[in-house]
Amino acid sequence: MSLLFGVDAFTNRPFAGNPAAVCVLEAPADPAWMQALAREMNLSETAFLWPEGDAWRLRWFTPKVEVDLCGHATLASAHVLWRHLERPESRLAFDTRSGRLYATRAGARIGLDFPAPEAVTAPLPEAIAAALGGVRPVWSGRAEDDWIVVLESAAAVRALTPNLDLLARAPARGVVATARDESGAYDVVSRFFAPAVGVDEDPVTGSAHARMARYWASALGKDRLRAYQASARGGELELYLRGDRVELWGTAVTVWSGRLAAPVTSSYSAQLGRWPCPSHPTRDGESPR
Repeated sequence: MSLLFGVDAFTNRPFAGNPAAVCVLEAPADPAWMQALAREMNLSETAFLWPEGDAWRLRWFTPKVEVDLCGHATLASAHVLWRHLERPESRLAFDTRSGRLYATRAGARIGLDFPAPEAVTAPLPEAIAAALGGVRPVWSGRAEDDWIVVLESAAAVRALTPNLDLLARAPARGVVATARDESGAYDVVSRFFAPAVGVDEDPVTGSAHARMARYWASALGKDRLRAYQASARGGELELYLRGDRVELWGTAVTVWSGRLAAPVTSSYSAQLGRWPCPSHPTRDGESPR
C-alpha cells in the first residue's frame, strides 16, 4: 500500500510555505510512473521515498522533470516520516541524486544538511537580464545550475514581474533574485523562478538558499541567517553555514493525507493507457496519523 501526503513546508500554518506531495512506497517504482504522478499532483515538487538499506531512497519530480535537489520536499518527507510513520530515529538519512542528505529535528523544527556550493561570480546573461525586466544587479553569479541575481533592495525583489517565456529559454534550471532585508526582520529576502522545469515561481526554495548561503554569509559577515522567500504564499528559513555544507531549518504542516488508489508499477511505460477506468469513484480511508 502506498501513502500520499500533502505537506506545506517552511511554514507553521496551512496554505502558506511551499506545498509538496510525498508518496511513501514499499519499493522502487518506474520513473515514468513517478513522473506521471508528479504531473497529476501538479505541484512544484512531488517526493517519492522508500526504505533502502540503512537509509531512505528519495527522488524529486516537478510536473515536467526529475531534479537533482529539492529542499522543501525533503523537509516534507522528513515531516511525514516522523509525524505520520512515527519513525524512531532522531536523524534520518536520505540517498539522493545529490548524495546522502540528513534531517534532524528539534521540537517542531527540522534541519536539513545540504551541500552549499560556492557561487562563482559571472556577468548576468543578457537573456536573463531581459527576462527580469532589464535589471542591473549589484552582483550576479552561478551556483551549480542556478543563477543568483543580487538586487539593490528587498523592494526591488518584491516588485519583479519577469517574462516567464523568456526565462524558460535561459541557460539555467532557475534564477534566484535576492537582496538584503533593510527592515531588519530578516537578513535576506528572495524569490525563485524556474519555468524551464515547470515551476514559474516557486513559493519557498530550500535548494536555492543552499546555493546562495555562502555568498550571503560572506557578504553579511555571519554564518547564521534568517531568510524570507517573498512569494505570494511566503516562507521562512534559517540557514546555518558549516563550511561547504549548510543546515536549512524550518517547520512543516500536513494539509491532507490518504492512500493512492492508482496501481504502483515498475513497468508503467509498457502499461501506459491500459489502466482500468472504474465506473464509480472509490473512497479511501485516512492514512495513519
